[in-house]
Amino acid sequence: MRNVMWIWVVLCVGCGGCEGFRFAASERQKANAYVHERTASAAAQTAEVESASPRLQSLTRLSELQSRAFVADYGLPRELPVVETVEQIVADDKWELARNAEADSLEKPTGWDVADAMLEVAIGVSGLIGGVYGARAAGYLKRARQNAAALREIITGNELFKRQNADQAQAFKAAQSAQSPETRRIVSEMKTG
Repeated sequence: MRNVMWIWVVLCVGCGGCEGFRFAASERQKANAYVHERTASAAAQTAEVESASPRLQSLTRLSELQSRAFVADYGLPRELPVVETVEQIVADDKWELARNAEADSLEKPTGWDVADAMLEVAIGVSGLIGGVYGARAAGYLKRARQNAAALREIITGNELFKRQNADQAQAFKAAQSAQSPETRRIVSEMKTG
């Protein structure tokens, strides 16, 4: 049991919560960040060449500077998109790239997925430890995982009900008002993912 406790301490300290996890950018996201930086640069140059208002020139220069952070953060793609001219930048394939990069961003694992994976790892580690304490810990973690999945389903169903029955949302919230502050806090945290 002591080993399980130390493993949990290391996991908690090492992970520091779900906010500490950061998933790598896909190749499409990297390519999109690069195209964004080139787009912002072209916009800044065009605004200056076409003698746009000082306000627009300032905005485009700032956008160019800000977009460099995206490329620095995401990294360069394996193959750089061709974006030498404005025509190449606004070509149909760049619009498709932007849509695909957005879709990749929306597919990132949620906090629920990360928590589920961590519970799965903990169950596996408990199984490796073996013995009575390992079996007890694995059983406890399996129940915790099942309870978390059930709670997730309940919260998702409640949110769907409130969206589909907007006229009853206030009555639904009033029915939940008897919940303890701790329960409200947990539900609120789980809603935000």
